[in-house]
Amino acid sequence: MSFTSPAESYDSFMGRYTRTLAPVLADAAGVAEGMRVLDVGCGPGGLTGVLAERVGEVNVAAIDPAPQFVSACARRYPDADVRVGVAERLPWPDGGFDAALSCLVIGFMDDADRGLREMSRVTRPGGVVAACMWDLTEGGMTMLATFWEAVRELDPTVVGERMSVGVSRGDIAARMESAGLTDIVDGELSAHADYAGFDDFWEPFTFAVGPAGSYLASLPADRREQLREICLPKLPDGPFTLPARAWYARGIVTPTAP
Repeated sequence: MSFTSPAESYDSFMGRYTRTLAPVLADAAGVAEGMRVLDVGCGPGGLTGVLAERVGEVNVAAIDPAPQFVSACARRYPDADVRVGVAERLPWPDGGFDAALSCLVIGFMDDADRGLREMSRVTRPGGVVAACMWDLTEGGMTMLATFWEAVRELDPTVVGERMSVGVSRGDIAARMESAGLTDIVDGELSAHADYAGFDDFWEPFTFAVGPAGSYLASLPADRREQLREICLPKLPDGPFTLPARAWYARGIVTPTAP
């Protein structure tokens, strides 16, 4: 799906989780000083900033199909190579990066398998490809699980995001194996986000960001209010923190046979 919301809306909705998820994804990929790295599906730059801190902005490239996200990312990290484009057609030559990472994006690629092959192509032999996506089948992403649980109380036929690529255990790793990556590590990453209260939780859903926000925006006003009232008792009073689990995998690019 395409993201048309402003960068600030994404920051409020999902960016607060990227602050804790992006560093552990970079750790899992082994990103360190001296590397040149690529952020595929960079959004407004949550992961891009973590990579820039570790390797320097000039050693970071980033790409996203949403022009408003690319503009925001480029403003925040002006020395990085930030471009508009899609994972399935990366505009960089073969083997130009030591690592290619994708944070919470593989589920939104038009062709995730091709996206992984492209990430492998632009990564040097021996380099790392790593990706993660929220656990949306076992309830590990509490914020989204709470929302979709409430939705299904109103309409049990709604599927939500459970059929998206990468949201089930082991799916990313299996796709990496099919893409020809080796030495694959399959695991999970933990993140969290803080909320000042229920309104701070609910308001970002009204910004129409991602599948959940788009679904909410599609409802008439009375159904939106019903959904809000169903969500309200599912969360603590006052400030609270919600945990989140993402499935991730990383693999190594092997040399192609001559």
